[in-house]
Amino acid sequence: MTQPFDERLRRWRLILGGGSADGICTGGDTDGLDLTLSAADQAMDDALSALYDSDRQGSLGSSSPKVARWLGDIRSYFPSSVVKVMQQDALNRLNLRQMLLEPEMLEAVEPDVHLVSNLLSLSGVMPSKTKETARIVVRRVVEELQRKLENPTRQAVMGSLNRAIRNRRPRHNEIDWHRTIRANLKHYQPEYRTIIPETRIGYGRKRSSLRDIILCVDQSGSMATSVVYAGIFSAVLASLPAVQTRLVVFDTAVVDLSDLLQDPVEVLFGTQLGGGTDINQALAYCQTLIRQPQETILVLISDLYEGGNRQEMLKRVAALSSSGVQLVTLLALNDEGAPYYDHQNAAFMANLGIPAFACTPDLFPDLMATAINRQDLGQWAAKQDIVTARSDR
Repeated sequence: MTQPFDERLRRWRLILGGGSADGICTGGDTDGLDLTLSAADQAMDDALSALYDSDRQGSLGSSSPKVARWLGDIRSYFPSSVVKVMQQDALNRLNLRQMLLEPEMLEAVEPDVHLVSNLLSLSGVMPSKTKETARIVVRRVVEELQRKLENPTRQAVMGSLNRAIRNRRPRHNEIDWHRTIRANLKHYQPEYRTIIPETRIGYGRKRSSLRDIILCVDQSGSMATSVVYAGIFSAVLASLPAVQTRLVVFDTAVVDLSDLLQDPVEVLFGTQLGGGTDINQALAYCQTLIRQPQETILVLISDLYEGGNRQEMLKRVAALSSSGVQLVTLLALNDEGAPYYDHQNAAFMANLGIPAFACTPDLFPDLMATAINRQDLGQWAAKQDIVTARSDR
């Protein structure tokens, strides 16, 4: 349906901003638009100008009252999806990271995963009063993401584990009679009124865990949102008794956060975003955690820019792969993809049969199910239209 001319004119005026667009067209003068904004539109225009005309006007500056008022205004005039974009633009354009150090500012912002990553990067310099407010904001985002991601992860991982551990040669006390009967109904013998169990299906052999999963996460600044999602997924995986989950984060140092996995908010505040990168050192630590290589999935989440010993890192990757560890390399775990990564190191991984690619959070549960079943991750990525790093062969 075509919009009325006045409505189209109004929208163009809000897009173009003030200045010459505020003029009145008379006769041959075409410098302005023949339009007067309503009070509501003028308030919306002021909120937009404060951000997008700030390079000319310095509208928001560093004044806390102005920033707080502006944050409240944009929440009133725009939907939350637009508010999040404007907040991110404000952080980038106006260097308003200082606003996140004030509790009253945090109470006004629209929380999302990008805000969480900004708060985590500032956690080391936050006053204690602000940090308490920040934890509340972070918890809101974490709980929302957990509600969205927990059930798909549980279903995918547990379903895959059940398929992977099905015992086809069970002892008598290990037979799953319900599944065995269903599998052998076609062998029913009417004259004997019984079923011949040609196929016996048993319960999986019991052990403390059926798979060991290690998430090794690069916490350098470029990986901020990936760290948030990795922390949440680690907490979900840790709640599954059938898997043993460890979370290791690293920059130039290595920190094992596995003991905090019962509370993902504590996990996230245990990270320290923005440092350097030593992948080799992190993988060396992960090697000490591996009990049964054939039953271990090691997920390395990194853009692969190695700041440590690159040659040793590549040797270690090759050693892990040859030992039977299933190595998964994610260049990013977020909704934005991985625009920058070390192509040479990714190609080395691909040569070893370890595809390197970015993964969105909604696909991560299915990715883990594929890994548990030891299916081809390259084929899985291709089915999802995910571009993987190319080998250099």
